[in-house]
Amino acid sequence: MSTTASVKWTAACHVDDIPRLGARVVHHQGSDPIAIFRASDNHVFAVINRCPHKGGPLSDGLVHGHTVTCPLHSWNINLEDGQACEPDTGCVRTVDVRIAEERVYLALPGLG
Repeated sequence: MSTTASVKWTAACHVDDIPRLGARVVHHQGSDPIAIFRASDNHVFAVINRCPHKGGPLSDGLVHGHTVTCPLHSWNINLEDGQACEPDTGCVRTVDVRIAEERVYLALPGLG
């Protein structure tokens, strides 16, 4: 999430709450639903849970490497930068993630 507004690191879940090669959706006031993904190498990524193509729920997609395939029309989205993989074009907003003591924290807009 690239923004000049202040952010607050907000606890979202425990790393083990996210299945390997799967996702968990979290809701936060003032934010679209966020899909948190866990790759097979345990990297954790977060993006807004909406494909840039037709708005499909990315959290229902298949995770492979650091990419998720949208369940509606098979667009592949790079979880590192939110960009659609060629030949498709588009981008989903990413959310910065931190892991501390096995807890996942998301950079969400601050309240002040």
